[in-house]
Amino acid sequence: MRCEVIDTQRLCIVILKPIDCPRRTCGLVQCRVGPIEQIRPGDVLWIPPGEQHCHGATATTVMNHIAIQEHLNGKMPTAWKKSPINNTGPDSGPERKPTMKNAKAYSAVSATSLLAPTQIPRRVPTEHDVQIEILFCGICHSDLHYARDEWHSIMPAVYPCVPGHEIVGRVTKVGSAVTKFKSGDLAGVGCLVDSDHTCPNCQAGLEQFCPSMTLTYGSPDKHLGGVTYGGYSDSIVVDERFVLRVPTNLDPAAVAPLHCAGITTYSPMRHRGVTKGKKVGVVGLGGLGHMGVKFARAFGAHVVVFTTSPNKKEDALRLGADEVVVSRNANEMTKHTGSFDFILDTVSADHDINAYINLLGRDGNLTLVGAPEKPLAVSAFGLLFGRRSLSGSLIGGIAETQEMLDFCSAHHITADVEVIPIQKVNEAYERLLKSDVKYRFSIDMASLKSE
Repeated sequence: MRCEVIDTQRLCIVILKPIDCPRRTCGLVQCRVGPIEQIRPGDVLWIPPGEQHCHGATATTVMNHIAIQEHLNGKMPTAWKKSPINNTGPDSGPERKPTMKNAKAYSAVSATSLLAPTQIPRRVPTEHDVQIEILFCGICHSDLHYARDEWHSIMPAVYPCVPGHEIVGRVTKVGSAVTKFKSGDLAGVGCLVDSDHTCPNCQAGLEQFCPSMTLTYGSPDKHLGGVTYGGYSDSIVVDERFVLRVPTNLDPAAVAPLHCAGITTYSPMRHRGVTKGKKVGVVGLGGLGHMGVKFARAFGAHVVVFTTSPNKKEDALRLGADEVVVSRNANEMTKHTGSFDFILDTVSADHDINAYINLLGRDGNLTLVGAPEKPLAVSAFGLLFGRRSLSGSLIGGIAETQEMLDFCSAHHITADVEVIPIQKVNEAYERLLKSDVKYRFSIDMASLKSE
């Protein structure tokens, strides 16, 4: 039999395995996966006879007189029940250092709630960890989808959730084994904070396809239990292997979105060999599309932007497009039939994908980086004639993301951002739904200090 003990305040879980004890119901801690600060694997705890505890009981109830308490506001528990079989007291075992601390953040507690101030646990850096004070965090459309549980069938939200995976900050502390970063360095964190490091994808430097990858928010937290919390926070602690060097010659607020929007558009272009002399189309001119235009231009390609909005033509040309096609104009679309080497489709709304497949030349490729909610209808003949291909792409590995940041440094590429205080994040979500931003929101986390 197994007893699951849950602290509902922080969704902390401790798994107990009953062991033989003549006078008490005892448990041996098998797995410490929650921030109940003083419990370690191997600690023996007791429960008074006759008490039954099930999923949802608080740690205080289950541990009873031992007075196990959460590590709140930086305070350690002060009251412990002495027992011959309890080795968790501060005077009956090795000294323990705190393994977590509180951080300020904004979270959503349900699919319909607004984001609001809260406190979340962050682990104290281990020997391989980097602790970062977050300076800026971009707002990705994925943040909104997740906070509102709009991807429930694919990625169900776990509440409370703290979104944010476009992070730039300053290193404040490093573990003893960290070699790539030191206090004071600018550092970034993207969509991933861990992987299994051993699967074929990880070995190939493609951690984004690791079946055991840990996302920056919403994934099981291997260290503290519960789920990971993202960048709408004042700090984050990440394994050195998933921390990125941020160029010092670029605006950090405008670099933040590169950790998602940037690598999402850079990676498929690199993979498909976009270079000088190629004809590249970018469908949609939003957070992803505007980065696609900048990268295609920097790679030397002839860039054509497809948009449903004629009023975006001037901005598309400013960003680096050579031509702008209003996709609702059939004559303009027909002029480009069979001429593209590569098309990057950034649109998340339902649209006619076949109209763009027909624009590909022989062996041309269309890559989806937008994620429409409903399946797209694809005509097989559009692919068969011309040996065209349709594919998708998901961010990039850590090495490629660093390559992208270095490329941006060399070519002075950043996202076009509107910097906002964290207090306007809910307003920003509503504006994002209306495409009322050019082209990415970047949250100034200094504003969180006033909360």
